[in-house]
Amino acid sequence: MDNSLVSPNIGLLFKQYGTTIKMEKDRSVYVEGELAEEIYLVISGSIAINKDTEGGKLLTLRIVGPDNCIGESGIFADNAHHSFSAHTLETTLLLMLPKNKFESFLVNSTELMVEWTKYIQLVYLKNQTRFRDLMLHGKKGALFSTLIRLANTYGEKLPDDSIKINFQLTNQEIANLCAMSREVVNRMLNDLKNEGIVSFQKGVITIHDLELLKRENQCESCPLCVCRID
Repeated sequence: MDNSLVSPNIGLLFKQYGTTIKMEKDRSVYVEGELAEEIYLVISGSIAINKDTEGGKLLTLRIVGPDNCIGESGIFADNAHHSFSAHTLETTLLLMLPKNKFESFLVNSTELMVEWTKYIQLVYLKNQTRFRDLMLHGKKGALFSTLIRLANTYGEKLPDDSIKINFQLTNQEIANLCAMSREVVNRMLNDLKNEGIVSFQKGVITIHDLELLKRENQCESCPLCVCRID
């Protein structure tokens, strides 16, 4: 099992007791400030977890794919409200469980509680390292970190050792991951393209020198289960 995903036992709970929800692209699953009364498991598709910043920019914290949960911050928190918004990037299939029902399953099973705790710890660790990169390494570091994490999450190694990111993102969506403007990201990506470090084809990025991005970003060689965008 990929240890960046929920455990099979947690997934089975949703499959046995969850309600299936299908959402089209560009729909809100929940918005920041709403009462957190449900938890969701992504079955297919992808969801951006977003935070509005004081400067009016949108920061995308995670892009959540299959076998990951969203709405997890409300578990075991009384009258909790969502701190972030969840927005579909493509047609997405979810399984939903009421928060109190999911909590009762965890309370009555030590094994499930341990598995859930491990999953949540990993989610928080991924968020912490993302914030570290965004805050400490400037705009260039934020972009490089995002490209590295996208490569680790969606990358396909090509015969020439380049990494093709098999996930289409617009430059605006990449900018949201970096908490920057689209214009700045456009310029930086074009600079990387002119230097032969990346290339683009039909919205898909290929990284030709991943090690350079890591060196420039003073990469700390975090485990692959942590250095991801989900």
